[in-house]
Amino acid sequence: MTHVAGLASNRGRNLLHIDDRRPGGADLAVVLSNHADAPVLDAAEARGIPTEVVEVRDGESRRDHERRVVDALADYDVDLVCLDGYMRILSDVFLDAMPTTLNVHPSLLPSFPGADAHEQVLDADVAVTGCTVHVVTNAVAEDGSVREADIDAGPIVTQESVPVFADDDASDLKERVLHDAEFQAYPRAVRWFAEDAVDVADEGVTVDADESGDLPSRYAASADRSDVLRYGENPHQDAAVYRDDTCEEASVVHADQLNEGAKSLSYNNYNDADAALNLVKEFDDPAAAVIKHTNPAGAATADSLADAYADALSTDAKSAFGGVVALNRECDAATAELVTDSFKEVIVAPGYTDDALDAFFEADNLRVLDVGELDAVTETMTEKPLVGGRLVQERDLWAPTGEDLEVVTEREPTDEELETMLFAWRVLKHVKSNGILFADGTETVGLGVGQVSRVDAVELAAKKSERDADGKDADGAVMASDAFFPFPDGVEAAADAGIDAVVQPGGSVNDDDVIAAADEHDIAMVFTGHRTFRHD
Repeated sequence: MTHVAGLASNRGRNLLHIDDRRPGGADLAVVLSNHADAPVLDAAEARGIPTEVVEVRDGESRRDHERRVVDALADYDVDLVCLDGYMRILSDVFLDAMPTTLNVHPSLLPSFPGADAHEQVLDADVAVTGCTVHVVTNAVAEDGSVREADIDAGPIVTQESVPVFADDDASDLKERVLHDAEFQAYPRAVRWFAEDAVDVADEGVTVDADESGDLPSRYAASADRSDVLRYGENPHQDAAVYRDDTCEEASVVHADQLNEGAKSLSYNNYNDADAALNLVKEFDDPAAAVIKHTNPAGAATADSLADAYADALSTDAKSAFGGVVALNRECDAATAELVTDSFKEVIVAPGYTDDALDAFFEADNLRVLDVGELDAVTETMTEKPLVGGRLVQERDLWAPTGEDLEVVTEREPTDEELETMLFAWRVLKHVKSNGILFADGTETVGLGVGQVSRVDAVELAAKKSERDADGKDADGAVMASDAFFPFPDGVEAAADAGIDAVVQPGGSVNDDDVIAAADEHDIAMVFTGHRTFRHD
C-alpha cells in the first residue's frame, strides 16, 4: 500500500477526495498544515487521519521551517507527498528528505504558473484551461530567495482540461477546474504511483500506465452543444444534444432536417433515429427499417426501396405506428407514399427526390433527416455513461459470412435458409437482448425483444408473427438468437411455431441437448461462434 502525506494550508479538498477514492489502494496517512486553523485538519481528524501542525515562527527561515516539517513527518511511513494549496515554496531541504512530492496547479502548465492562475486565464481570454499534476522541484536559491522561474516548473505527470465559458468569473472557473479537472487528474497520478507505473528521473517523468491504442488508459471526449431539447426521455428531464465534429460517418446528429417548419427532434427521436440508421448501414442492397424504442419493429432488404419498406412494415405495422423509418438509399416517391400512409415521427435517408420531399412536407410533424452519403464506418468505438464513469467498447461490427456458419444438425440448411440466416444476424445485432428474430427470405417475420428469458423471447416472436405480421408467418421461417440456448425449450417453442432453421452462437453446456431437439424436429441449425448481445 502507498502511504501519502498530504500538505495543505486551507481546505485540502483534493486530499480529502484522494482519501475518498483511495486510488490504487493509496492511503492518506497524515495531513500536515502550516496553519493551525486550516479546515482540512478538522476534516482529517473527523476521518481518523493523523494531523500535524507546523506553523512558521517569527523570523524563521524557509529551510529551518522545512526541517521541522520533515521532523514532524519522520514518524510516519510515507511513500508519496501530495500538496494541495500548500502555500509554501519548497526547497531542497524538504524535497531531498522526502519521497517524490506532487502538486496540482490550476492551469495547463507551462501557461499561467504561480498565483492567481484563474485570473490569468480570464485575462488571457483563452478557450481552454485545466490543471496540471507535476513533480515539485527546488525553487529556492542558496541565499533563501525564491527563483520565480522555477515555481511550478517541475516535470509534468498528467493534465486535464476544461472549457472556459464566456460568462465565467474566477469563482466559477475555480470550482469547475477543481471538480472536473483536479478531482480527475490528481487521483489518476496517485494511482499511477501506487501501481509503480511512474519513473521520476532527472530528465523527467515516464508514465508506463499512460498508454494509447483503441482503449487508452485515459479516455477524453469533447463535444459542443448542438441544441437544447424540449425534454429528455420524459418531460420532467432536461436534455441537450452534443455534436462531435470529428465524426466522419453518416450521423443523425450531423443530419440536415429538411422540413424546417416541423418541430425539432426530441431526445427519443435522436435515439431511435440513430438506432434505425445504424441498422440499415448493415446492408448493401436496398434496405428499410422501422424502429420503435430503439428496437426494430421490422426490417427488410429487397430489389427496390419501396418493396423493402413494405416488407419491413408488414412485420408489425401496429407497433410501427409513431416509429422512426431509416432507408439506405435515396428515398423516391413510391417509398415516400408508403411511409406517409401511417403516422411516423422521423424519416432518415441519404437523400430524397423532389417528389418524395413533396409527399413528406405534406405530412404533419414528420421530421425529414438527410444524413448524406452512407460512406464507410469510421466510428469504431461506442460508449455508455454510467453514474461515476463510463463503459467503452468496440462497436459490434462483426457479422458472419457463409464460411463462418458451422452446421451442427443432421439436416443441412438450404441455400435460401443460409441467405436468410446472414440477413437475420445483421438485423439481430440491433435487437435488445434477450433477442429472438424470425425471418423469411430477407425480411423479418416476428421479433421477441428485451426479454429476461430466452424461451420467452421465442414465444413472443412467435406470438408477434402470428398476430401482427401481415401476409407472412413463422411457418418455414428461420430463427436467429443473439446468444446460445441454455436449454432445449427454446428450440421446442420454435418448432411449435413452425421454424425450419436456426442460427445461434452455440457454446452452451447443453448444446448437445439443444442439437438433439433440433434433430428431433428436422430443424437445421448452425453455430456462428459469436454472440451479439445488445443491452442498451
